[in-house]
Amino acid sequence: MTSSNPMDLYTDPKLFSGVDVYAVAGNPISHSKSPLIHAQFALQSHQNMHYGRLQPDLGGFAKAAQDFFAAGGKGMNVTVPFKLDAQAFADVLTPRAQLAGAVNTLWISDNKVYGDNTDGAGLVRDLLAQGITLKGARILLLGAGGAARGVLGPLFEQSPQHLVIANRSSSKANELVKIFSKLAQGNNLESVTLEDLEDAEKTASFDLVINATAAGLDNESPISNKAAANIFVPGSFAYEMLYGKTTSFMQQALQKGARVSDGLGMLVEQAADAFLIWRGEALATAINPRAVLAQLRS
Repeated sequence: MTSSNPMDLYTDPKLFSGVDVYAVAGNPISHSKSPLIHAQFALQSHQNMHYGRLQPDLGGFAKAAQDFFAAGGKGMNVTVPFKLDAQAFADVLTPRAQLAGAVNTLWISDNKVYGDNTDGAGLVRDLLAQGITLKGARILLLGAGGAARGVLGPLFEQSPQHLVIANRSSSKANELVKIFSKLAQGNNLESVTLEDLEDAEKTASFDLVINATAAGLDNESPISNKAAANIFVPGSFAYEMLYGKTTSFMQQALQKGARVSDGLGMLVEQAADAFLIWRGEALATAINPRAVLAQLRS
């Protein structure tokens, strides 16, 4: 079930007696598709649950989360700008949450709040579902912020041949290389600046280019057209983590004959991971994330 009022931004578990209550927290949050996604998972798997929205004030996440769980809330998804707050709020972090440096999924177990990060797993499952081969692939990851860090671990689990992190400044990208060098396990991992991508002598094309920056929100691309000409070929696949529109980054890729995708599938797949954490892995065969994705796209 979902809220009868889609603009209800303060889900109170006390209002849903006898029903397990979950929510997504962010600011802003009224646009979130998570309630629709989880409502479909609940229907598919015959779960009696309510999934609503929470919009804590900036700086007020901890209190909002504490109140939600104290009132009987069972679990929470967390989106911008509260993923670091959620990490600090959790009593116990999963290994992948520790590696990601942020939390997007919270739940209560044994009177403790657990935190996980399902973003990377969601990205990988969406890529694989679209027929993208990650093993042995040359991957370029644009950006070195939280979104990029959150997906590096699951990407390395797929054994790419080479992964390059490109960022406007080199310091953050170098930091990620240092953090993930052991996990790379001999796979080539390096950092460059976005400007370096404009040098055709130093830059070859990539099988997969992932935009983990927020440039698309401002209708901009993190890379120049000159860089796009170097990194994209007709066999490339460009993945935009944002969803809902064809961004400038996606347009650059299309102009070079590459295939493109937005991040809606990642959103659905990371939600599926959270749903199974909360409701049990036994329901994995009962939910169909690709059917939910198709419904959202229609």
